[in-house]
Amino acid sequence: MSSISQAEFSLDRATLHAAYAEGRLHPAEVVALIHRRIAALGDPGIFLHLVPAEHAAAAANALPPFDAARFPLWGLPVVVKDNIDIAGLPTTAACPGFAYTAQNSAPAVAKLLAAGAVLIGKANLDQFATGLVGVRTPFPAPRNAFDAARVPGGSSSGSAVAVAQGLATFSLGTDTAGSGRVPAALNNLVGLKPSLGVVSTRGVVPACRTLDCVSVFALTVDDAWAAFAAMQGEDAADPFSRPIPWQSPAESAPLLRIGVPKTPELDDEAGRAAWAAARAGLAGLGVAVREIDLSPFHAVARLLYDGPWVAERAAAVGDFAAQRPDAVHPVTRGILAAAARFSAVDAFRAFYLLAELRRRTEPAWAEVDAIIVPSAPNFPTVAELEADPIGPNARLGTYTNFVNLLDLAALAVPGPFRPDGLPAGITLIGPRGTDARLAAFGARFQAAMQPRLGATAGRIAA
Repeated sequence: MSSISQAEFSLDRATLHAAYAEGRLHPAEVVALIHRRIAALGDPGIFLHLVPAEHAAAAANALPPFDAARFPLWGLPVVVKDNIDIAGLPTTAACPGFAYTAQNSAPAVAKLLAAGAVLIGKANLDQFATGLVGVRTPFPAPRNAFDAARVPGGSSSGSAVAVAQGLATFSLGTDTAGSGRVPAALNNLVGLKPSLGVVSTRGVVPACRTLDCVSVFALTVDDAWAAFAAMQGEDAADPFSRPIPWQSPAESAPLLRIGVPKTPELDDEAGRAAWAAARAGLAGLGVAVREIDLSPFHAVARLLYDGPWVAERAAAVGDFAAQRPDAVHPVTRGILAAAARFSAVDAFRAFYLLAELRRRTEPAWAEVDAIIVPSAPNFPTVAELEADPIGPNARLGTYTNFVNLLDLAALAVPGPFRPDGLPAGITLIGPRGTDARLAAFGARFQAAMQPRLGATAGRIAA
Protein backbone atom coordinates (compact mmCIF):
# COMPACT_ATOMS: atom_id res chain seq x y z
CA MET A 1 0.00 0.00 0.00
CA SER A 2 1.08 3.58 -0.58
CA SER A 3 1.56 4.22 3.12
CA ILE A 4 4.52 1.87 3.33
CA SER A 5 6.27 3.05 0.18
CA GLN A 6 7.48 6.14 2.01
CA ALA A 7 11.07 6.08 3.23
CA GLU A 8 10.12 8.02 6.35
CA PHE A 9 7.20 5.81 7.36
CA SER A 10 7.42 5.46 11.14
CA LEU A 11 6.68 2.31 13.10
CA ASP A 12 5.40 4.08 16.20
CA ARG A 13 2.19 2.72 17.69
CA ALA A 14 -0.02 5.72 16.86
CA THR A 15 0.95 5.65 13.18
CA LEU A 16 0.55 1.90 12.79
CA HIS A 17 -2.70 1.60 14.73
CA ALA A 18 -4.26 4.47 12.79
CA ALA A 19 -3.36 2.75 9.52
CA TYR A 20 -4.60 -0.62 10.78
CA ALA A 21 -7.89 0.83 12.02
CA GLU A 22 -8.52 2.51 8.66
CA GLY A 23 -7.71 -0.65 6.71
CA ARG A 24 -4.81 1.01 4.90
CA LEU A 25 -2.22 -1.40 6.19
CA HIS A 26 -1.79 -4.94 7.48
CA PRO A 27 0.95 -6.20 9.86
CA ALA A 28 2.20 -8.63 7.21
CA GLU A 29 3.01 -5.64 5.01
CA VAL A 30 4.94 -4.07 7.89
CA VAL A 31 6.94 -7.29 8.22
CA ALA A 32 7.83 -7.06 4.52
CA LEU A 33 8.79 -3.40 4.93
CA ILE A 34 11.07 -4.24 7.85
CA HIS A 35 12.84 -6.97 5.91
CA ARG A 36 13.42 -4.55 3.02
CA ARG A 37 14.86 -2.04 5.47
CA ILE A 38 17.13 -4.67 7.01
CA ALA A 39 18.48 -5.58 3.57
CA ALA A 40 19.02 -1.93 2.65
CA LEU A 41 20.69 -1.09 5.96
CA GLY A 42 23.33 -3.80 5.65
CA ASP A 43 24.19 -3.94 9.35
CA PRO A 44 24.99 -7.59 10.19
CA GLY A 45 25.43 -6.85 13.87
CA ILE A 46 21.85 -6.08 14.89
CA PHE A 47 20.25 -9.52 14.87
CA LEU A 48 21.55 -12.83 16.15
CA HIS A 49 18.37 -14.57 15.03
CA LEU A 50 16.05 -13.02 12.46
CA VAL A 51 12.61 -14.62 12.18
CA PRO A 52 12.20 -15.55 8.49
CA ALA A 53 9.90 -13.10 6.74
CA GLU A 54 7.39 -15.78 5.86
CA HIS A 55 7.18 -16.97 9.48
CA ALA A 56 6.72 -13.46 10.85
CA ALA A 57 4.11 -12.75 8.16
CA ALA A 58 2.28 -15.95 9.10
CA ALA A 59 2.18 -14.82 12.74
CA ALA A 60 0.86 -11.44 11.60
CA ASN A 61 -1.82 -13.09 9.46
CA ALA A 62 -2.87 -15.25 12.42
CA LEU A 63 -3.73 -12.24 14.59
CA PRO A 64 -7.38 -11.86 15.57
CA PRO A 65 -9.32 -8.93 14.09
CA PHE A 66 -7.89 -5.54 15.00
CA ASP A 67 -8.99 -4.49 18.48
CA ALA A 68 -6.57 -2.11 20.21
CA ALA A 69 -8.56 -2.24 23.43
CA ARG A 70 -8.28 -6.02 23.81
CA PHE A 71 -4.86 -6.25 22.13
CA PRO A 72 -3.00 -2.99 22.86
CA LEU A 73 0.11 -4.10 20.95
CA TRP A 74 -1.79 -5.49 17.94
CA GLY A 75 0.43 -5.76 14.89
CA LEU A 76 3.37 -3.92 16.46
CA PRO A 77 6.78 -5.38 15.53
CA VAL A 78 9.02 -6.25 18.49
CA VAL A 79 12.68 -7.25 18.83
CA VAL A 80 13.97 -9.12 21.89
CA LYS A 81 17.47 -9.11 23.36
CA ASP A 82 19.11 -12.51 22.96
CA ASN A 83 19.49 -13.18 26.67
CA ILE A 84 15.70 -13.52 26.98
CA ASP A 85 14.06 -16.85 26.18
CA ILE A 86 11.60 -17.34 23.33
CA ALA A 87 10.19 -20.83 22.95
CA GLY A 88 11.74 -22.74 20.05
CA LEU A 89 14.47 -20.17 19.38
CA PRO A 90 18.10 -20.19 20.46
CA THR A 91 19.22 -18.11 23.42
CA THR A 92 22.91 -17.29 23.03
CA ALA A 93 23.58 -14.30 25.32
CA ALA A 94 26.09 -13.50 22.53
CA CYS A 95 28.12 -16.60 23.38
CA PRO A 96 27.73 -19.37 20.77
CA GLY A 97 29.22 -22.00 23.09
CA PHE A 98 26.59 -21.19 25.72
CA ALA A 99 23.62 -21.35 23.33
CA TYR A 100 20.54 -23.45 24.03
CA THR A 101 17.07 -23.73 22.52
CA ALA A 102 14.47 -22.32 24.90
CA GLN A 103 11.62 -24.64 25.82
CA ASN A 104 9.41 -21.81 27.08
CA SER A 105 9.13 -18.11 26.47
CA ALA A 106 9.97 -15.68 29.25
CA PRO A 107 6.72 -14.34 30.73
CA ALA A 108 7.66 -10.84 29.54
CA VAL A 109 7.78 -12.05 25.93
CA ALA A 110 4.69 -14.23 26.26
CA LYS A 111 2.67 -11.27 27.52
CA LEU A 112 3.81 -9.05 24.64
CA LEU A 113 2.82 -11.65 22.06
CA ALA A 114 -0.51 -12.24 23.80
CA ALA A 115 -1.13 -8.48 23.53
CA GLY A 116 -0.70 -8.72 19.75
CA ALA A 117 2.98 -7.95 19.13
CA VAL A 118 4.72 -9.60 16.16
CA LEU A 119 8.23 -10.94 16.73
CA ILE A 120 10.90 -9.80 14.25
CA GLY A 121 13.99 -11.36 15.82
CA LYS A 122 16.49 -11.61 18.64
CA ALA A 123 19.14 -8.94 19.02
CA ASN A 124 22.87 -8.78 19.68
CA LEU A 125 24.32 -7.64 23.01
CA ASP A 126 27.46 -7.31 25.05
CA GLN A 127 28.15 -10.92 25.93
CA PHE A 128 26.26 -12.07 29.04
CA ALA A 129 24.97 -8.49 29.34
CA THR A 130 28.36 -7.44 30.73
CA GLY A 131 29.15 -4.00 29.37
CA LEU A 132 27.72 -0.61 28.48
CA VAL A 133 29.40 -0.17 25.10
CA GLY A 134 27.75 -2.76 22.83
CA VAL A 135 30.95 -4.02 21.22
CA ARG A 136 31.84 -6.89 23.60
CA THR A 137 30.44 -9.54 21.29
CA PRO A 138 32.06 -12.25 19.16
CA PHE A 139 29.65 -11.29 16.39
CA PRO A 140 29.85 -8.06 14.38
CA ALA A 141 28.88 -5.21 16.69
CA PRO A 142 25.72 -3.25 15.83
CA ARG A 143 26.44 0.15 14.34
CA ASN A 144 25.33 3.27 16.16
CA ALA A 145 22.32 4.68 14.31
CA PHE A 146 23.89 8.15 14.02
CA ASP A 147 27.60 7.54 13.59
CA ALA A 148 29.12 4.14 12.85
CA ALA A 149 32.41 5.35 14.33
CA ARG A 150 30.74 5.65 17.76
CA VAL A 151 29.72 2.81 20.04
CA PRO A 152 26.03 1.83 19.98
CA GLY A 153 25.87 1.50 23.75
CA GLY A 154 25.21 -1.71 25.62
CA SER A 155 24.63 -4.18 26.74
CA SER A 156 21.32 -4.00 24.84
CA SER A 157 22.98 -2.74 21.68
CA GLY A 158 21.03 -4.60 19.00
CA SER A 159 17.71 -3.94 20.70
CA ALA A 160 18.31 -0.19 20.69
CA VAL A 161 19.69 0.04 17.16
CA ALA A 162 16.76 -1.99 15.79
CA VAL A 163 14.25 0.59 17.04
CA ALA A 164 16.41 3.56 16.08
CA GLN A 165 16.72 2.25 12.52
CA GLY A 166 13.00 1.75 12.07
CA LEU A 167 12.99 -2.05 12.37
CA ALA A 168 10.59 -2.34 15.32
CA THR A 169 8.06 -0.31 17.27
CA PHE A 170 9.73 -1.32 20.51
CA SER A 171 12.25 -3.79 21.77
CA LEU A 172 13.19 -5.53 24.98
CA GLY A 173 16.53 -5.10 26.65
CA THR A 174 17.74 -5.88 30.11
CA ASP A 175 19.17 -3.44 32.63
CA THR A 176 21.51 -4.19 35.51
CA ALA A 177 23.96 -1.29 35.37
CA GLY A 178 22.40 0.90 32.71
CA SER A 179 21.96 -1.43 29.73
CA GLY A 180 18.44 -0.16 29.12
CA ARG A 181 19.37 3.51 29.36
CA VAL A 182 22.82 4.09 27.84
CA PRO A 183 21.94 2.59 24.41
CA ALA A 184 18.75 4.66 24.44
CA ALA A 185 20.74 7.85 24.97
CA LEU A 186 23.30 7.05 22.29
CA ASN A 187 20.59 6.26 19.70
CA ASN A 188 18.00 8.96 20.50
CA LEU A 189 15.44 6.63 22.09
CA VAL A 190 13.28 6.27 25.15
CA GLY A 191 14.64 3.64 27.55
CA LEU A 192 12.21 2.58 30.29
CA LYS A 193 13.89 0.87 33.26
CA PRO A 194 11.14 -0.21 35.64
CA SER A 195 11.27 -0.66 39.36
CA LEU A 196 12.89 -4.00 40.13
CA GLY A 197 10.59 -6.99 40.07
CA VAL A 198 7.62 -5.31 38.39
CA VAL A 199 8.32 -7.28 35.21
CA SER A 200 9.25 -10.93 35.70
CA THR A 201 12.86 -11.82 34.95
CA ARG A 202 12.10 -15.53 34.69
CA GLY A 203 13.52 -16.76 31.42
CA VAL A 204 16.30 -14.15 31.40
CA VAL A 205 19.94 -15.26 31.49
CA PRO A 206 21.06 -13.57 34.72
CA ALA A 207 23.76 -10.94 34.96
CA CYS A 208 23.27 -9.94 38.61
CA ARG A 209 20.04 -11.66 39.49
CA THR A 210 19.21 -9.38 42.43
CA LEU A 211 19.61 -6.29 40.21
CA ASP A 212 18.39 -7.41 36.80
CA CYS A 213 15.26 -6.09 35.14
CA VAL A 214 13.67 -6.23 31.69
CA SER A 215 13.69 -2.82 29.99
CA VAL A 216 11.95 -1.32 26.96
CA PHE A 217 13.27 0.77 24.05
CA ALA A 218 10.83 2.80 21.97
CA LEU A 219 10.53 6.01 19.98
CA THR A 220 8.13 7.56 22.47
CA VAL A 221 7.40 7.33 26.18
CA ASP A 222 3.81 6.31 25.38
CA ASP A 223 5.01 3.36 23.28
CA ALA A 224 7.46 2.24 25.95
CA TRP A 225 4.75 2.48 28.58
CA ALA A 226 2.34 0.40 26.47
CA ALA A 227 4.87 -2.43 26.33
CA PHE A 228 5.68 -2.10 30.03
CA ALA A 229 1.99 -2.14 30.95
CA ALA A 230 1.49 -5.34 28.96
CA MET A 231 4.41 -7.08 30.70
CA GLN A 232 4.03 -5.93 34.29
CA GLY A 233 2.48 -8.01 37.05
CA GLU A 234 3.38 -10.49 39.74
CA ASP A 235 4.93 -13.80 38.76
CA ALA A 236 4.64 -16.32 41.59
CA ALA A 237 7.25 -18.52 39.90
CA ASP A 238 9.85 -15.72 39.98
CA PRO A 239 11.29 -15.29 43.50
CA PHE A 240 12.39 -11.76 42.60
CA SER A 241 8.96 -10.62 41.41
CA ARG A 242 7.75 -7.59 43.42
CA PRO A 243 4.79 -5.72 41.98
CA ILE A 244 4.01 -2.09 42.73
CA PRO A 245 0.58 -0.46 43.18
CA TRP A 246 -0.37 0.03 39.55
CA GLN A 247 -1.40 3.34 38.02
CA SER A 248 -1.19 4.91 34.60
CA PRO A 249 0.84 8.05 33.89
CA ALA A 250 -2.42 9.96 33.52
CA GLU A 251 -3.44 8.96 37.06
CA SER A 252 -0.11 9.82 38.67
CA ALA A 253 0.74 12.87 40.74
CA PRO A 254 2.82 15.39 38.77
CA LEU A 255 6.50 15.92 39.44
CA LEU A 256 6.89 19.40 40.87
CA ARG A 257 10.43 19.42 42.30
CA ILE A 258 13.31 18.25 40.12
CA GLY A 259 16.87 17.71 41.31
CA VAL A 260 19.84 18.14 39.01
CA PRO A 261 23.52 17.44 39.71
CA LYS A 262 25.27 20.26 41.51
CA THR A 263 28.43 19.38 39.60
CA PRO A 264 27.53 17.48 36.42
CA GLU A 265 30.18 15.14 35.06
CA LEU A 266 30.42 15.51 31.27
CA ASP A 267 33.52 14.77 29.26
CA ASP A 268 33.28 17.08 26.23
CA GLU A 269 31.94 20.47 25.25
CA ALA A 270 29.28 19.01 22.97
CA GLY A 271 27.86 16.99 25.85
CA ARG A 272 27.92 19.99 28.15
CA ALA A 273 26.07 22.09 25.56
CA ALA A 274 23.34 19.47 25.19
CA TRP A 275 22.94 19.20 28.97
CA ALA A 276 22.72 22.99 29.31
CA ALA A 277 19.97 23.05 26.68
CA ALA A 278 18.09 20.24 28.43
CA ARG A 279 18.31 21.97 31.77
CA ALA A 280 17.13 25.24 30.25
CA GLY A 281 14.16 23.40 28.78
CA LEU A 282 12.96 22.43 32.24
CA ALA A 283 12.03 26.05 32.89
CA GLY A 284 9.06 25.79 30.56
CA LEU A 285 7.65 22.68 32.19
CA GLY A 286 6.47 24.24 35.43
CA VAL A 287 8.87 22.57 37.84
CA ALA A 288 11.16 23.87 40.55
CA VAL A 289 14.76 22.87 39.82
CA ARG A 290 17.18 22.34 42.69
CA GLU A 291 20.84 21.43 42.57
CA ILE A 292 21.70 18.41 44.71
CA ASP A 293 24.88 16.69 45.75
CA LEU A 294 25.10 13.32 43.99
CA SER A 295 28.27 12.17 45.75
CA PRO A 296 26.52 9.48 47.85
CA PHE A 297 24.85 8.16 44.70
CA HIS A 298 28.21 8.00 42.93
CA ALA A 299 29.65 6.15 45.93
CA VAL A 300 26.93 3.53 45.47
CA ALA A 301 27.74 3.31 41.76
CA ARG A 302 31.36 2.41 42.50
CA LEU A 303 30.22 -0.64 44.47
CA LEU A 304 28.83 -2.33 41.38
CA TYR A 305 32.15 -3.19 39.76
CA ASP A 306 34.63 -2.33 42.52
CA GLY A 307 32.69 -4.41 45.05
CA PRO A 308 31.55 -8.03 45.30
CA TRP A 309 28.55 -7.62 43.01
CA VAL A 310 30.90 -8.70 40.25
CA ALA A 311 30.84 -12.06 42.02
CA GLU A 312 27.10 -12.23 41.41
CA ARG A 313 27.87 -12.20 37.69
CA ALA A 314 30.14 -15.17 38.30
CA ALA A 315 27.31 -16.90 40.17
CA ALA A 316 25.30 -16.70 36.96
CA VAL A 317 27.79 -17.79 34.28
CA GLY A 318 31.12 -18.18 36.06
CA ASP A 319 31.08 -21.98 36.02
CA PHE A 320 30.59 -21.95 32.25
CA ALA A 321 33.40 -19.41 31.82
CA ALA A 322 35.73 -21.53 33.96
CA GLN A 323 34.95 -24.67 31.99
CA ARG A 324 34.96 -23.01 28.56
CA PRO A 325 37.28 -19.98 28.80
CA ASP A 326 37.93 -20.14 25.07
CA ALA A 327 34.21 -19.54 24.45
CA VAL A 328 34.07 -16.29 26.40
CA HIS A 329 34.95 -12.82 25.11
CA PRO A 330 38.32 -11.80 26.58
CA VAL A 331 36.99 -8.67 28.30
CA THR A 332 34.01 -10.54 29.73
CA ARG A 333 36.29 -13.36 30.87
CA GLY A 334 38.48 -10.88 32.73
CA ILE A 335 35.52 -9.31 34.51
CA LEU A 336 34.21 -12.71 35.61
CA ALA A 337 37.66 -13.76 36.78
CA ALA A 338 37.80 -10.72 39.08
CA ALA A 339 35.08 -12.30 41.21
CA ALA A 340 37.65 -14.62 42.76
CA ARG A 341 39.19 -11.80 44.78
CA PHE A 342 36.03 -11.35 46.89
CA SER A 343 35.10 -13.44 49.92
CA ALA A 344 31.77 -13.94 51.66
CA VAL A 345 33.04 -11.54 54.32
CA ASP A 346 33.65 -8.94 51.61
CA ALA A 347 30.10 -9.42 50.39
CA PHE A 348 28.55 -8.82 53.80
CA ARG A 349 30.71 -5.77 54.37
CA ALA A 350 29.56 -4.42 51.02
CA PHE A 351 25.92 -5.02 51.96
CA TYR A 352 26.48 -3.02 55.13
CA LEU A 353 28.17 -0.22 53.22
CA LEU A 354 25.34 -0.14 50.69
CA ALA A 355 22.83 0.20 53.54
CA GLU A 356 24.81 3.12 54.94
CA LEU A 357 25.05 4.81 51.56
CA ARG A 358 21.35 4.29 50.94
CA ARG A 359 20.67 6.23 54.15
CA ARG A 360 22.91 9.01 52.86
CA THR A 361 20.88 9.24 49.64
CA GLU A 362 17.49 9.34 51.35
CA PRO A 363 17.48 13.07 52.24
CA ALA A 364 17.50 13.89 48.52
CA TRP A 365 14.01 12.41 48.17
CA ALA A 366 12.69 14.74 50.86
CA GLU A 367 13.83 17.68 48.72
CA VAL A 368 12.84 16.54 45.23
CA ASP A 369 10.29 14.28 43.52
CA ALA A 370 12.78 13.07 40.92
CA ILE A 371 16.35 13.61 39.78
CA ILE A 372 17.30 14.40 36.19
CA VAL A 373 20.81 13.60 35.03
CA PRO A 374 22.65 13.35 31.72
CA SER A 375 22.12 9.77 30.56
CA ALA A 376 25.83 9.38 29.81
CA PRO A 377 28.88 11.55 30.46
CA ASN A 378 30.71 10.46 27.32
CA PHE A 379 30.10 9.12 23.80
CA PRO A 380 33.10 6.87 23.02
CA THR A 381 34.31 5.96 19.58
CA VAL A 382 34.85 2.35 18.58
CA ALA A 383 38.55 3.17 18.23
CA GLU A 384 38.71 4.38 21.83
CA LEU A 385 37.24 1.08 23.02
CA GLU A 386 39.73 -0.87 20.97
CA ALA A 387 42.53 1.06 22.66
CA ASP A 388 41.00 0.83 26.14
CA PRO A 389 38.18 -1.70 26.57
CA ILE A 390 37.58 -0.81 30.23
CA GLY A 391 37.94 2.93 30.89
CA PRO A 392 35.31 4.46 28.56
CA ASN A 393 32.88 1.68 29.48
CA ALA A 394 33.26 2.47 33.19
CA ARG A 395 32.62 6.16 32.54
CA LEU A 396 29.36 5.35 30.74
CA GLY A 397 27.94 4.03 34.01
CA THR A 398 28.44 7.29 35.92
CA TYR A 399 24.72 8.08 36.07
CA THR A 400 23.36 4.54 35.77
CA ASN A 401 25.28 2.14 38.01
CA PHE A 402 23.69 3.26 41.27
CA VAL A 403 20.05 3.01 40.19
CA ASN A 404 19.36 -0.71 40.60
CA LEU A 405 21.54 -1.02 43.69
CA LEU A 406 19.22 1.55 45.30
CA ASP A 407 16.06 0.00 43.78
CA LEU A 408 15.07 3.17 41.94
CA ALA A 409 12.95 3.62 38.83
CA ALA A 410 14.43 5.35 35.78
CA LEU A 411 13.43 6.59 32.35
CA ALA A 412 15.86 7.71 29.66
CA VAL A 413 14.35 10.29 27.29
CA PRO A 414 15.77 11.97 24.17
CA GLY A 415 16.85 15.53 24.75
CA PRO A 416 18.38 18.36 22.75
CA PHE A 417 21.01 17.19 20.29
CA ARG A 418 24.68 17.94 20.76
CA PRO A 419 26.18 20.65 18.51
CA ASP A 420 27.99 17.90 16.59
CA GLY A 421 24.65 16.35 15.58
CA LEU A 422 24.82 13.36 17.93
CA PRO A 423 22.02 12.53 20.35
CA ALA A 424 22.24 13.27 24.05
CA GLY A 425 19.47 12.12 26.31
CA ILE A 426 18.51 12.80 29.90
CA THR A 427 17.41 10.26 32.51
CA LEU A 428 14.70 10.78 35.09
CA ILE A 429 15.27 8.84 38.32
CA GLY A 430 12.77 8.39 41.13
CA PRO A 431 12.07 6.19 44.15
CA ARG A 432 10.70 2.69 43.67
CA GLY A 433 7.14 2.79 42.37
CA THR A 434 7.32 6.23 40.75
CA ASP A 435 7.41 4.70 37.26
CA ALA A 436 4.13 6.35 36.18
CA ARG A 437 5.15 9.79 37.47
CA LEU A 438 8.43 9.58 35.55
CA ALA A 439 6.60 8.52 32.39
CA ALA A 440 4.11 11.38 32.58
CA PHE A 441 6.86 13.97 32.94
CA GLY A 442 9.11 12.22 30.42
CA ALA A 443 6.41 12.41 27.77
CA ARG A 444 6.05 16.15 28.36
CA PHE A 445 9.81 16.65 28.22
CA GLN A 446 10.16 14.66 25.00
CA ALA A 447 7.34 16.59 23.32
CA ALA A 448 8.93 19.89 24.31
CA MET A 449 12.50 18.99 23.35
CA GLN A 450 11.95 16.87 20.22
CA PRO A 451 8.52 17.48 18.70
CA ARG A 452 9.55 15.54 15.58
CA LEU A 453 9.14 11.85 16.30
CA GLY A 454 12.11 9.52 16.12
CA ALA A 455 14.93 11.34 14.37
CA THR A 456 16.26 8.06 12.95
CA ALA A 457 13.03 6.13 12.52
CA GLY A 458 12.63 4.87 8.99
CA ARG A 459 15.78 6.50 7.64
CA ILE A 460 16.32 3.45 5.42
CA ALA A 461 14.24 3.57 2.27
CA ALA A 462 11.25 1.25 2.20
